[in-house]
Amino acid sequence: MCGIAGIFSKQAQTQLDDQLLVNMAAIQHHRGPDGFGYKQMAGVGFSHARLSIIDLDEQRGRQPFISSDKRLMLAHNGEFYDYARIRAELVAKGARFQSKSDSEIAMHLYQQLGLEEMLTNLRGEFAFSLYDEHTDTLHLVRDRFGIKPLYYTQTEDEIVFGSELKVLFAHPKVKRQFSSEGLFHQLIQVMVPGSTAFANVHQIKPGHVVSITRSEQGFSIEDKPYWDVNFPPAQGYLNSKDEDYYIDGVRKQLLEAVQLRLTADVPVGCYLSGGIDSCAILGLSSAAAQAPIKAFTIGFDSAEYDETPIAKQMAQATKADHHIMSLSGDELYGHFEQTLWHTERTIYNTLGVAKYLMSQQVNESNYKVVMTGEGSDELFAGYPAFRKDLFLYGLDELDDAEKAQWQAMLEDSNKLFKGAMLSREQYDSAALDEVVGFTPSCLQPWLSCSNFAHQLVANQHRERLTGYDPGKAIAETLDKAMLESRHPLDKAQYVWIKTMLEGQILTWGGDRVDMANSMEARPAFLDHHLAEFAFTIPPQFRIKDRKEKYVLREAMKGLLPEVLYEREKFAFMAPPAHSDKKKWTAMRVLADKYLSRQAIEAAGLLDFEAVNRLFELHESPDADDSLKVQLDAVINHLLGVQILHQQFIAADLPQFAAAEAERLGWRAATN
Repeated sequence: MCGIAGIFSKQAQTQLDDQLLVNMAAIQHHRGPDGFGYKQMAGVGFSHARLSIIDLDEQRGRQPFISSDKRLMLAHNGEFYDYARIRAELVAKGARFQSKSDSEIAMHLYQQLGLEEMLTNLRGEFAFSLYDEHTDTLHLVRDRFGIKPLYYTQTEDEIVFGSELKVLFAHPKVKRQFSSEGLFHQLIQVMVPGSTAFANVHQIKPGHVVSITRSEQGFSIEDKPYWDVNFPPAQGYLNSKDEDYYIDGVRKQLLEAVQLRLTADVPVGCYLSGGIDSCAILGLSSAAAQAPIKAFTIGFDSAEYDETPIAKQMAQATKADHHIMSLSGDELYGHFEQTLWHTERTIYNTLGVAKYLMSQQVNESNYKVVMTGEGSDELFAGYPAFRKDLFLYGLDELDDAEKAQWQAMLEDSNKLFKGAMLSREQYDSAALDEVVGFTPSCLQPWLSCSNFAHQLVANQHRERLTGYDPGKAIAETLDKAMLESRHPLDKAQYVWIKTMLEGQILTWGGDRVDMANSMEARPAFLDHHLAEFAFTIPPQFRIKDRKEKYVLREAMKGLLPEVLYEREKFAFMAPPAHSDKKKWTAMRVLADKYLSRQAIEAAGLLDFEAVNRLFELHESPDADDSLKVQLDAVINHLLGVQILHQQFIAADLPQFAAAEAERLGWRAATN
């Protein structure tokens, strides 16, 4: 919906620079091109770049909001659903609203219920800042799954926060440099939850509130979870209900989630791939809206990766207004640099570029909102890594014949993704084994890149990383209470949700490339009411007869084309660089620019000789296809860290932000 930014000074009497607040909004104007606002009180300043979706009145819906008693200030990014009912209840208790915006309910809920109970009443995808002058506390809040981003850092005098890293870097006092650990994790894809690539820059964790209180001694910072992914203990499944109960429940909960996300004062479209998830969303949206829905599909010029034939069937069945964007391999690397400006982290696959280009076409079609299928695989065990972990750790009762069937299925399925989404070989982390009970298959392909990463970083970073264990760093962020006594499949899903969902799918595959073109994505599967029901589904109904997402398939059976109902999960990816000569050539153009000796030595991040050896390994006759897939991902990360250095460290971002504000005509009333 928007972009937020703010500064919290150590001194309440500080008069902040209004134009700096405006500049911090301007550098993220892609998140909110429909207007901007800024306010400050007691040494705290908020600014806001607005994408108008609910309450289109430019003046009335302008944020930040300040409460009528001048006690609270709010800036909000995202959507609160079921807000009309909540608003009516608040009005009945005496609340007086300034606008018709859904955002304002957070401020009134806080006034009437307090922080903890307010958070339990919020439903949707959101990130917001709320300052309470009575307690002199700034609360930074992120939604339960991390659909909307929010970052913060501390300078000598201030807390600086915003929806994107570039917002923080627009502040001249915020230092911009890679941490050695952040650089390492950029090269292996998987991030440590709550971290970024940059030193002393933090991300609010999903389902967390960071409360920062000002005192004479400085800032006191408390990071506290208000919600978590809570599967029942494994023994709790012994008295579970029959499968029809869960099938009916999923159908009911998903329909409600879709209906709520159709709420907008602008048209709502759908992303449509060839998977069950997006097809279910389109089918339910069409039924609920009782009108054709605009559907957007990404197609590739590689038949192995292209899903448009099935998407066309679903579009025809629902009479959708179907828009297909077909991409060639060389186009994807042609927009790689611009995509990373928005992702602000490296990407292993050019799917992120494809989604950036698709959101551009959605914008050009005059749509601001689409619903998506993200989150379904996380809730219903859709990824091949989940089937592998279930087989290895959760099916002790299988006889030899059944084990053989499972092994044959695992070896045959998703061969295209071995080396990326599936590890080439077993990788075990002692720290994860201790916390989880095993090393989840979803992390193995990325942790197995550690040997490459240690060689590829420049010597000064390699020295600082001596003894560093990325698996341990990730394991230390996991809540052991949410893993103890859980079924192995639940553990695997929990770890994926905490790492890959938030750090990849919802970031460079979601919000960041969608909002790059002022487009809000609404993942209905990540409605927390639906998710909490899905957590109760026994493992044998999530994966049944070796078929993933069994309950969801059955719940949506009446909506899906037969070929899709019968189809095995196909992970949505763009073709890797080595699979297409034109794409490989386009990648090498970027490599010549960013991975030359001169470029590498200027940035000081990588070891030039090690980079050359990696390319030689990729092109050697001994490299099989799965190794090339893995190395393709590493090469994308190498390009990525060099591009990020150029865009966020070498560039003068405070000056760029000021220039953007000037170009847009966004000026503070007084400087």
